[in-house]
Order: sequence, then C-alpha cells, then structure tokens
Amino acid sequence: MYLNCHSYYSLRYGTIKPERLLAIASKNGFKTLALTDINNTSACLDFARLSEKYEIKPVLGVDFRNGAYQQFILLAKNNKGFQNINAYLSQFLHDNRLEVPEVAPQLDHVFVIYPYKSQKKLHLKQNEFLGIKPQDLNALKFSKWKNLRDKLVVLQTVSFENKKGFNTHRLLRAIDNNTLLSKLPKSEEGVETDCMLSYKDLCDTYQEFPELLNNTAAILKDCHVDFDFSNEVPNNQKSYTESEDSDYELLKKLTYAGISYRYENPNEAIHSRIKKELGIIKEKGFVSYFLINWKILEYARSQDYFYVGRGSGANSIVAYLLRITDVDPIELDLYFERFINLYRKNPPDFDIDFSWKDRDDITQFIFKNFKNTALLAVYNTFKFKASVRELGKVFGLPKEEIDKLTKRRYPANTLDKLSKLVLIYSEYIQGFPNYLGIHASGIIISEKPIHYYTATFLPPKGYATTQFDMITAEDIGLYKFDILSQRGLGKIKDAVNIIKYNHSEKPPVDIHDIKRFKQDEKIKDLLRNAKAIGCFYVESPAMRMLLKKLQVDTYLGLVAASSIIRPGVAKSGMMHEYILRHRYPEYRKRAHPVLLNIMPETYGVMVYQEDVIKVAHYFGGLSLAEADKLRRGMSGKFRSREEFLSVKQLFFDNCKQKGEPEVVIHQIWNQIESFAGYAFAKGHSASYAVESYQSLFLKAYYPLEYMVATLNNFGGFYRTEFYAHEAKMHGGLIEAPCVNRSFTEAIIQDKTIFLGFMFLHALEDKTIKMLLRERTAHGVFKSLDHFIDRVPISIEQISILIKINGFRFTGVNKRELLWEAHLKIRKIKVESPRATLFQSEKVHYKMPKLPSTLLENAFEELELLGFPLCNPFKLLEKPASMVFLASDLSNFIGKRITIDGYLVTTKYTVTKNQKVMYFGTFLDGKGHFIDTVHFPPVARQFPFRGKGVYTLTGKVLEEFGCIHIEVTSMFKSAIVQDPRYVEHQNVIPASC
Repeated sequence: MYLNCHSYYSLRYGTIKPERLLAIASKNGFKTLALTDINNTSACLDFARLSEKYEIKPVLGVDFRNGAYQQFILLAKNNKGFQNINAYLSQFLHDNRLEVPEVAPQLDHVFVIYPYKSQKKLHLKQNEFLGIKPQDLNALKFSKWKNLRDKLVVLQTVSFENKKGFNTHRLLRAIDNNTLLSKLPKSEEGVETDCMLSYKDLCDTYQEFPELLNNTAAILKDCHVDFDFSNEVPNNQKSYTESEDSDYELLKKLTYAGISYRYENPNEAIHSRIKKELGIIKEKGFVSYFLINWKILEYARSQDYFYVGRGSGANSIVAYLLRITDVDPIELDLYFERFINLYRKNPPDFDIDFSWKDRDDITQFIFKNFKNTALLAVYNTFKFKASVRELGKVFGLPKEEIDKLTKRRYPANTLDKLSKLVLIYSEYIQGFPNYLGIHASGIIISEKPIHYYTATFLPPKGYATTQFDMITAEDIGLYKFDILSQRGLGKIKDAVNIIKYNHSEKPPVDIHDIKRFKQDEKIKDLLRNAKAIGCFYVESPAMRMLLKKLQVDTYLGLVAASSIIRPGVAKSGMMHEYILRHRYPEYRKRAHPVLLNIMPETYGVMVYQEDVIKVAHYFGGLSLAEADKLRRGMSGKFRSREEFLSVKQLFFDNCKQKGEPEVVIHQIWNQIESFAGYAFAKGHSASYAVESYQSLFLKAYYPLEYMVATLNNFGGFYRTEFYAHEAKMHGGLIEAPCVNRSFTEAIIQDKTIFLGFMFLHALEDKTIKMLLRERTAHGVFKSLDHFIDRVPISIEQISILIKINGFRFTGVNKRELLWEAHLKIRKIKVESPRATLFQSEKVHYKMPKLPSTLLENAFEELELLGFPLCNPFKLLEKPASMVFLASDLSNFIGKRITIDGYLVTTKYTVTKNQKVMYFGTFLDGKGHFIDTVHFPPVARQFPFRGKGVYTLTGKVLEEFGCIHIEVTSMFKSAIVQDPRYVEHQNVIPASC
C-alpha cells in the first residue's frame, strides 16, 4: 500500500536504514513495499536483496524532486522499467543545471504518480495516476477528481519511523540548506505524519475512498523486478572477443606465448599449473576478466607506463605469463587455492598500480574501449566530529562551544540543553550517508547497460559513476577492476629518466632486471641496515625497525616482512614469535607440528592469507568452500565478523574430534581471527617486494637522482623536508629555487639539487608557466629589471621569488631587491609586456644598504617552503648539547640518557586498556634516526607539540639489535625569535 518510501539514501532527508524499512513493513503486515528514494537509487539493489529475508516483494522507483519539492514518482513495472528510470534520472545527475519538469516523460514499463496538489489537468495517460495524501482527502471530496477514482491512489509517504526520526529529518534538512533550525522553511521539510501506518490504520484513513486502496494494490501487484544475487555467474562483460569460445582460445594462445618470455627451461610443474588454471578459469567464467586486464596492460606497456599487478591474482601463473603481474607463483610456491578454486564465486582480485601521472590516461582508455563502464561510488557518511560541527551550526552554538564538543573537552554536567541535543543527534546520525564520492580505484565493466542496475552521476573526474558501492556491486555479480595510483611508480619512472639524461654515456638502466637485483650486495646491505628512506613500502619507521630485527637480505625475507608488518600478524602476537623463530632456530620447536608442516617457510607462523586457508583446511578440517568464507572475511572489513563466525563452530568441532587440546584450538583460532580485514596474500606481498627492489636498486646506485624523483613525486611516508635531508646525507647540496636555473620540478646538476618552483607554496601555476616560457624563448634573466620587463608579475608573486633568494645571481641583497620591486611594480592587474623597438630605461633609485642574514633566510625558507634548508638545530635559542648522538646509543643499553632530537614523525596506538601511547621518530644533530616509545602516562604528561627539536630523557633499550629510547620526559626546545620582526638584530650566527 506504500508507493513512496524513503530510506536514509534520500540524502539529508530520509532517516530510516533500508533494512529497517523492510522490518517495519514486515511488522505491520505488508507483503509488498516500494522504495522510492529522492533522486537516488543507491539502496535499490540492497533493498531487493534483503527483501527475501522479510518475505516482502520489492518494488523499485524514484521520487523525482527539485530540492524538497516533489514533482512525480516513477515506479518500475519490471527490470526494463527500472533501467528506463535510471537512465532518465541520470540525465539530471549528469547535468546539475537541469531541473525536473512538472510532467513526467513517456517511459516504457513505468508507472507515474503525481502528487494531488501539483496536478492541474484532468487527463492522465494510461500509466499515470494521482497520489492522494491523507491531508488531501477533505479537498478531494469537493474536487472534480472524485469522479475519476480509477486514476487515484494512496500516497502515504514514509520518511521517518517516529518523532525522533522526524526531528532528525529537520536537522538534516537544516544542514542541507546551511541554515539555522529555527529558520528552516516549512517548504524544505516533510510532514511529521510521514510515517508507516499499519494496514488497518491505512484502511481506516481511506475508508471513504476504497477505490484508492484497490488501485494502489493493483499497481503494486503489476510491478515485478528480479535480480539474481546468487553470484553463480559473473555479470561482468561476458566476452572480450566475439564469443566466449574464441576468448578461451585467445587466452590459451597468449598464455603459452608468454612462456618463452618468463622461463628459459619450463618444466612439467609449469605446464601442469598452466593446464589446471586454464581449466578452472574457463569453468568459472573468468576468461574475459583476464583478457580485459591483459588488454589494459598491453596498452600501458605501449605507452611505456610502469605498473604493478598485485592482489590474489598475483598467485596465478596465467597472470604472470600474460604480464598482468611480475610474480612467479612457481618460484614462490604460491598457494593455488588462494588464487582460485571451484568454490570461489567471484573472480580473483587484480589490483593494478600505476603512477599517479599515468592513471587518468588508463581510465580514459578503459572508458573508450569498453562499453557499459562506470566508476564505483563510495558512501561518505557522517562522522562524529563532522556531525557535531554541522549540528552545532544548525543549533546556533558559538564556534568555541562547538570546538569543545568535537574534542570532547567538557564536563558532562555543565552542558546546556542545546549542547546535549547536539551530542545526542550527532551520535544518532553517525553512519548516515551524507553524499556520494568515488571509490579510490574501482571500475566496473558490465555485460548489461549500467543503468540496468543503477542511475549514474557525474563527479568532477567526468566519468559516469554508479550510485552504489563495491559491496552492492559484488552482491549483484559485478566485480571491479582496480586501477590505482601510487607515487612509488612515478618515482621509479622519473628516476630512470633523470639517470638516462644525466648519465647518457652509460647503458640504460634495466629496471625490470629483478633477478639481478635479488643478488645485488649493495641492495642486500641497504635491506640489512634498513637504509631505505624513499623506497616504496620499506621506508616507514615500523618497517625500518622490522628489517633490522629480521636482518632481511633476501627476496623471500622481504616478501614475508611486507606481510608480517600488517596488523593481523602483529595483533595476534605472532610478529614477535616470527622474529624469535627467524633469528633463533631453537624456538621453531615451539610450533605445532601440523602448522610447521603446513608452513615450514614461515616457521609455523601464519603470515599470509593463504596460510589461514591452509590451516583452516588441513588443521581445522574445513572444506575449501568453507575455507573460502574465511578468505572473503579477510578480504573485506564490512563483513569479516559474519564470515568468520559462520565457520568458527565448525572449526572447533572438527579440531575437538581430532583430539586437539582446547587451549591449542583457541590459540590457533585467535590467530586466524586476527587476520580479518588485514591479511595480505603472498602474491600481493611479493608484488610489493618487486617494486621495493626496484626502488632499492635506484637508491643504492643513484641516490641523488632517486631523491630528486622522490621530491618531484611529493615524497612518500615522510614530509618533503626529510627527502631533502636524505639527499644531503648522500652528499647532495640543496639549493633554493632560482629564476635562472630552476624549473617546475627539482633538477640535479652534478651533486647540486635545485628545488623546483612547485615547492613554493604560494607561487601560482600561471606565474611559473610565464616565467619558464619566457626564459625558454629568450634566455636567462640578467637582472631584476630585465625580469620585470619580460614577465608580467604582481608584487605579491615577485616578492616570493625574491624572498626565497631566487635572484641571488644578481649579487644584490634581497632586502634591497624587495624595495626596488615595490617601487617599480604597481599593485594593478598585470598585463603581458608589449614588444617595442627600443627598450625604455628604468628609473634607478638609490637604495639604502639593507643586509639580510643567513638566519633571516632560514625563516623565509620556513615560511615559503615549509622547512629551512639549514640544519634545524641552528635555529635553537640555546645550542643543543650534542653530548649524545644516535651513534652513541649502543654504548648505553639499559642506561638513562638525555638527547636532543628533531621530530620527524609520530604514530599513536591504543593499548588494551584503551589508553593512547606513541612511537616517535627523530633526527639527531648529525641527521641520524632516533626511535622512541612513549607509554600512556608519559604521553599524557609530555605531549608532542608540533614540529621542532625536543630534549628527550629516557632509558636506552635494545630488542633484536634494534635500539630505541623509552622516554620518561620530553620538552620542546625554544627557537630564536624571527629576526625579520625583531628590531636591532645584532646576533648573526656564523653559519646556518
């Protein structure tokens, strides 16, 4: 009886979760229900999937509105009608300038319901009806429509469950309209009675017009949408060629053609694995999925784009031979059943990483070459802090009060009524969808038109994007292609190009010679000593410490380390156990014999996703189909608990039947459970390790070129400052941008690195382009006057270039240059200079002598670049003691010391008692790393206070050869006053 129901996907309007809507309908005895969210179909497929659970027939449609004003409702008679509605809605979502008209278009297989008050003419088409709300009934009695009852239907809207839902709705509408709740117009909100009535109450309401109830029931009876959620067959593009048979022949041909590229002497194990994989790929209907990935990457190679293929598909020899991945599953003994098995319904996962500079072109290629393509959406939901801030504004709270509430810094008993309401409703709307965004990497390529499943919107990227997320896509059998971007590949590619330019006399670098890299002693040394700053995935403080503890110097060791660092292994406590067993073979005896037999390479410790599957299968007695539930649980954070718990009891029962001790079963299950949502497949880790080896090779042999590439790709784990520092540690000289020698990006000449103009935060792109265009066309600048004559520039922009000492080639002090620039450039709109036959001579003013100091330069750099080019210890008010350095710590194990350190980065974690503790990374006065631990009491008493130098006191400890300080006190050191704002500055450091 309900033709107009809203879930909370009627964004910032509805307040009911889709499943709750079904539960309410079931409780009220309804067997059919229409979901018609406002200009949105996000919830439709999930609503249809869940409806079976509540024994309700789903009807799907859309409530078309301009703002809050309802124009009409469209209901799908069948799947074709739903497709037509989606296509129509998408027109408005693709072009925000379009308004929904008063009259609905003629769409096949669609019912149209107009609200009573909006309909002015008496003639309605066969598929069109007039919706009568309870509040319209009195007016209907005196209307001409009372004699046309065959065209009238019940229009009891459902937007809220109860009074609290209505109050929430009003708050959401105020947020949407960016207005105070007290000023929210009635026209922008629904009616408090827009709730679901019981069948009896609904009949009583419309008792004078029983025809309306019959007409409504007839419409609902005529609507039938049907989607297959069994996932027996993928709904991705069925064939890459003209047929599935020719697809398989092409896949076979490409696979066997790749053998000679990958293997010198292919053995029987290789041929056997190929045959097995091809058979299952065909049987499961995944052939086109492989071929589409192959086509994308064939294009990437033709454009000389670097990429890394990873995910569970990296366990596949077919993927390796098609050059989708660079991971050899035979060499690494990758577990076939993790990649694919007969019980697996969804295709293996390929995550393809490209340089951030290349990904957009790859996306464009996919949309050009494959039809029925769309990006996947994500639901950006209300989070606590954002909710408090938005609701605080709606209630009119002052900013200071809102700040206190968001930071939870308030005594609860002092809060006024409005503040309490803000907190109550902010908790309530947490998790509500706020707006639709774009998934970081997901693209779907469907056999059917995208609008068969969903409407699409057009975000700034300019590609059609679904209104549902990846979870719903997988439910309906649409499996995404993951096209990701990362800066690591950009660094590698740029470094290779810089090396080629700067070392043209040498043979080109073969960055794909991974076999040689694995044996390279320089790379082994970098790994063992964790000297990997700037190198993909192995540069973070945690990874740096792990590499030291493990003394990693092999490919397999790095593959394991890449997975051990993940939260699953650490959470289970097995990271520490793995390190023990790796370093001290006698500890391997502690492993359960069955686990040691299953995982000899990792000493009986579960490290990879496939280890969990093996343990569940061989130790826990689960079938591969049941073990696949664990795989799904490990693959997604949204459903991991449900997936794990569904097989937990079976695991315990099987182990008990085998006679395993209860304590052992619990220990092993706890390890399995800790992997939920966190574990890497071994092939995935191996893919990361390949890229790490490429980075390590470049760092080992061309450290300065590699650091330049790292700077130009905006770094990695650390701030730009620390990659400049790393270059210095390798003998590089860092120069501030120069108008005659610098470019947009950083460049290297011999050992001198000139930072690029892009590092100057306030310098505009158009200024950079004009400067470079003029310099390229007509040569270098000879003086400030010469620059001003040739480049149209404002005083604000040229001041940046002068302050950073970009005109140092003139030999004139920059304070004098600033005065000169202010006198010669007027604060008016700049125009391009016109070419003249004779150059007019500038007026020259006699400038006062205004010397600038090295200390002033450091503060200019801090302001314009974000960091000083000198040693930050030189900026301290009181010189650092330098009594202890990082290199001295090994001599003071177990002793308490005080040391000065420049803060690099921090990481916090929450203890079992829900208290916050920190790990810190600092640089000593010579530029070497100091690692610290700050337990909760110390973290509370001595908090971090931003960038700067800290005096650290604590106990020096060692674990597996890795040294850190357990901090007991920490104070931030004061820096000198900014000399630019201090009169009569007399103290000038000798060097900076």
